[in-house]
Amino acid sequence: MKRLPLFWMVILLGAHFTVAQDWALQKLEHSPRHREWVSVKHGSRTVETLVVYPEAKEKTPVVLIIHEIFGLTDWVQDLADQVAAAGYIAVAPDLLSGMGPNGGRTTSFSPNTVGEAIHKLNPDQINEDLNAVADYGVKLPASNGKLFVVGFCWGGGQSFRFATSRNDLGAAFVFYGVPPDKEAMAHITAPVFGFYAGNDERIDATVPETITSMKALGKTYDTVTYPDAGHGFMRGGEDPDGTAANKKAREEAWARWKSLMAKYK
Repeated sequence: MKRLPLFWMVILLGAHFTVAQDWALQKLEHSPRHREWVSVKHGSRTVETLVVYPEAKEKTPVVLIIHEIFGLTDWVQDLADQVAAAGYIAVAPDLLSGMGPNGGRTTSFSPNTVGEAIHKLNPDQINEDLNAVADYGVKLPASNGKLFVVGFCWGGGQSFRFATSRNDLGAAFVFYGVPPDKEAMAHITAPVFGFYAGNDERIDATVPETITSMKALGKTYDTVTYPDAGHGFMRGGEDPDGTAANKKAREEAWARWKSLMAKYK
């Protein structure tokens, strides 16, 4: 039997998640928080970005949210709302902005093609988009200038990579994402916190060497692996049909993440 490459297995499995997130939409519909789409422009690019504000009396930090390989889905929008509910301004760029049919974004792609499109994104363009959105976020009148970055799956790797080139980060949060190479790690100035799934050896296999490399470089890299959870447990743990292990991992990881943001804000 012919085996599909792992990348394509992720894409095919992801098709279900990109079209079956009514539970996330329902939560968004009942949110009291203000959210809006803004167009962040830099050079020839326009990055469509979701911004969600907390209900706060004082200026708050900004959290740059980097989506999964499935694009800026309903779940990512729901997550941005949850980040705002925790007291932070959430900025979530759609990194497929302008890359879809007729210049569209994630919603312009079919579930079976969105992952391939993200896989083909130019790394320099990704970094420029993220920097532009981060700059936009920290300059918002409601921002206190503090910046965090978080990413999931493909976005987890991008959040780790972003930390190698952004020296004003308060902290970087990597959810089951691949690390950059050791040479790039040398440029990291912010503490990096990893969140990993026990049943995700493709990613977990990278963690021991990353710990060794970051320690040798004198960098902060603190990780937790959640037993029996699968890749994507932050999303899967919110799905009403999700496994008990994913739900437990999601609950514990969310508590840890909020605690760390509170510590470094």
